Amino acid sequence: MNERPVRIRHTPHTPVVQEVTMIGITAYGAHIPRYRLERKRIAQAMSWINLATLGLAAGEKAVANVDEDAVTLAVAAARNALTTAPDLSPTQLFVASTTLPYLERQNSAIAAAALNLAPETETADVTGSFRSGTTALIQALRSLENGGSGGALIAAADARTAKPGSAEEHVAADAGAAVAVGTEDLLAVFRGALSLTADFPDRMRDCSQRFSRTWEERWIRDEGYLKIIPRALAAFFEKQGTDAQAYQKIAYPCPFPREHAAIAKALNIDPQRVVDPLTAAVGDTGSAHPLLLLVHALEQAEPGDNLLVVGFGSGVDVLHFQATDRIRDRRPALPLSRQIERKALLSNYEKALAFRNVLPVETGLRGEFQAESPRSVMWRHRSTIFGLVGSRCRHCGTPQYPPQRVCAVPDCNAVDAMDPYPFASRTGRIVSYTADHLAFSYDPPQIYGIVDFDGGGRMMLDFTDCSLEDLQVGMAVSLAFRRKYLDKERGIHVYFWKAVPTVS
Repeated sequence: MNERPVRIRHTPHTPVVQEVTMIGITAYGAHIPRYRLERKRIAQAMSWINLATLGLAAGEKAVANVDEDAVTLAVAAARNALTTAPDLSPTQLFVASTTLPYLERQNSAIAAAALNLAPETETADVTGSFRSGTTALIQALRSLENGGSGGALIAAADARTAKPGSAEEHVAADAGAAVAVGTEDLLAVFRGALSLTADFPDRMRDCSQRFSRTWEERWIRDEGYLKIIPRALAAFFEKQGTDAQAYQKIAYPCPFPREHAAIAKALNIDPQRVVDPLTAAVGDTGSAHPLLLLVHALEQAEPGDNLLVVGFGSGVDVLHFQATDRIRDRRPALPLSRQIERKALLSNYEKALAFRNVLPVETGLRGEFQAESPRSVMWRHRSTIFGLVGSRCRHCGTPQYPPQRVCAVPDCNAVDAMDPYPFASRTGRIVSYTADHLAFSYDPPQIYGIVDFDGGGRMMLDFTDCSLEDLQVGMAVSLAFRRKYLDKERGIHVYFWKAVPTVS
């Protein structure tokens, strides 16, 4: 059967206009652990085995608490990011890291549960190099460019463990950073990206190894950072038809201060436009670092500023964003600059090693036995445990945790009249607290107590990121998703929520 050809008639006086959807960053935030380790303490303890590390003894680095890992750091950064857009409901979640606790259990699924994301949320772990964060960010942006619906949340984090006595031990640090991307209420518009892949073997670690193996430092500096990053930036400038002067803030990772400055000089970048790499105050946070620098740039950006961020590791990613007028009005609840200032110095180097189980310590009988957590119970009560979702009575309005069928208020006792009630984002006040010197803790004494929540509800919780001297009855607290304990024998990481006092 012959079909008639379809003819499309164009009206000469009516131009065809293709609507372009703008995509970009809708939220951003970071998490820097409270603890810092002064590099001079590392040098005092370990420079005897490598005198060359004495030159690295200046400054300090961020060290995760014993109950923090890549998952909790990513969740903390994502929660801080979502304070700039509390109504955001991402349809995708990427967790990027080279130090994920699980090889066979999706870490991003744990993070999604802690963030109370919908079950329909697509999740993915991105790993393998320090540019995994920017790689995930580019994939999320490309998905939106290709018509993807909703938005994506990208959280990058690393809790790095370096071999004692190594040069890397002085710079390897811990942090998390997160950005959300979408098509509405943009804080920064995405203007383009470029990726170059290079199997540059500066560092490697297989599944059986705990510490990364690095090659000669001079070779890494000269052949890696000083060649690959400038090559990628030059290619990006050529692709965009611009030069370094077109960008108000340029952020790129490089843990070597002299080489970091040399990269800018090679590309004629004004040093005033280069974002502080945070090496002296925080360290090199691995997968989190490119997004951490992006957050740093966004917090300082003015409307119209062009921002360039670079990820380095097995190649280079370059991304260009332009700040919008909204950038001034929507800042994270806990800015990066404030987190850098809000710190507590670790009293000694050995404590940092014990936190990472690099230095085995005597735990006593109380620290040795650990019954296995029933996985069936964890699954059945997943929203209660990971999302900290309780219930609120529809009759009397009283919040309760854990969720109840029968209202606990004696004058109410309503049955099956409960609505889900999330506690994780709510603040509370300390009613009482106890310091337990008998229970084993890597950061003794173990502190726990009773917290009353604003709006109702009461809970007994462990306290973290504080000392006994920091606490007082009536003090405000917020909640943090942390590792409750690590079952080393079975390789099980058990997570729950802890109270974090407001510490000046």
